[in-house]
Amino acid sequence: MLNKTTIVAMLGLLISAGAYADTGKLLLTGGVSSIDGAAGGGLTPWAVIGSNATADQIGATAHFSRAIVNDYSLNTYGVAVGILDRVEVSLARQDFNASPVVGVNGLGFMVSNNQHIRMDILGVKVKVAGDAILDSDTLMPQISVGMEYKHTDAGSFAPVITALGARNSDTDFYVTATKLFLSQGILVNTTLRATRGNQNGLLGFGGALGENNYKFEPEVSVAYLLSRKVVIGAEYRFKPNNLERVGNTLPLPKNGLREEDWKDIFIAYAPTKNVSFTLAYIDLGHIAPVLVNNRKQTGVFLSSQLAF
Repeated sequence: MLNKTTIVAMLGLLISAGAYADTGKLLLTGGVSSIDGAAGGGLTPWAVIGSNATADQIGATAHFSRAIVNDYSLNTYGVAVGILDRVEVSLARQDFNASPVVGVNGLGFMVSNNQHIRMDILGVKVKVAGDAILDSDTLMPQISVGMEYKHTDAGSFAPVITALGARNSDTDFYVTATKLFLSQGILVNTTLRATRGNQNGLLGFGGALGENNYKFEPEVSVAYLLSRKVVIGAEYRFKPNNLERVGNTLPLPKNGLREEDWKDIFIAYAPTKNVSFTLAYIDLGHIAPVLVNNRKQTGVFLSSQLAF
């Protein structure tokens, strides 16, 4: 769990990194902060190491983002430290306004009104091959491996997650490759994630009826640099669907706990080398559709990042 001491320590690293790193990277080539805290797009990590620091520097980022869809909202904030353009350590907290989950009270649960679900994420990413900038005139991508330890505090909704056979903490593992075609202004990223997360972990990890094995889910991003300061792009993140089968054994409408893939279309703007903003249209598919009259969850995502 994130506590005040941890946050203060990471902010201290952010401040000291700002003094240390003379921001040698090109604008936006370090990505933005994903919702899990790692550098990348808004929905998925990239192989790049966050911050503006180059191979002989230490840098850092801090971010805040908000996603609003038809029935839910999600606030995310966190910090990340990039070390020698080789290692990235990130901390993030997600705060999910899950008010519709009170709908399960008809099954005998006692979920509080306006329930929030909070998830803390500790991430580590290591570059293992290639360099997105230096290899931009070759076919060699930058390749990184990473892990994200996630712990979910669901409050009064926790007994529901337990009843579905899901756990409240787990670790995702991923390998990601980023290819930047600098002269064409095109970036392509592919990530393969091993995960048991339900809705990224906000609804726990795994589930009953044998849904406790890791599933390998691809994630794809494409971005185009309109100018030195503006990039547009799209992301597609495949998701596991661990809870649908167990949901179908309950007195619920069929497929009432179905989970679907996430996708977005985004534009990012960096007015200076230290500040960037991202705006996206997001489509998160169905999130516990039984609770929200089978509505799909579409809306907007806005993020701001400070980088050194």
